[in-house]
Amino acid sequence: MTESAQIRVWDPLIRFFHWALVSAFTIAYITEDNYLTIHSWAGYLIILLLCIRFVWGFTGTPYARFSNFSYSPREIIQFIKDTLGLKAKRYLGHNPAGAVMIFLLMFSLFITTLSGILLLGAEEQAGPVAAWFTQAESIWADPLEQVHEFFANFTLALIFIHLAGVLIESFIHKENLASAMITGLKTKEPEEQS
Repeated sequence: MTESAQIRVWDPLIRFFHWALVSAFTIAYITEDNYLTIHSWAGYLIILLLCIRFVWGFTGTPYARFSNFSYSPREIIQFIKDTLGLKAKRYLGHNPAGAVMIFLLMFSLFITTLSGILLLGAEEQAGPVAAWFTQAESIWADPLEQVHEFFANFTLALIFIHLAGVLIESFIHKENLASAMITGLKTKEPEEQS
């Protein structure tokens, strides 16, 4: 494949964000209660990454901007139907289902990390919000733990759906989407080539 047949879609920040988020979530999920310090730092990294991605979604490169992948409910439903029929349109950036997944993952990870920070303060009287809680207020620990665990597991379920979507789209369009998230490059559509 010649270089002229490819286009840089995913900028270095998006690729770093993606793989750093994968690593941080994996570490946080595996360490759970057993290694609280590592678990907490992985959570802090996730919330920092989310903040960077949020800003980059408004100021970043064209394919990174939220405006590039904001679709109507009708477009999303049609894309999912087309995907199930193995005839989905190819997108250089995020397709409608991928866009929904990004927003769901960002929301779920934000709630997971926020509830984790609050839980650390309520249960351990530690972390950035420890001063908000006293030992007597540990009644918040159980509900916060339930929210934290629910959204951590919900995020994991979203990740499996995301991976299935990547495999299906890679199959339909005969391209390696995981590789594109490493190199940043995707093949141009014939009409986009010079």
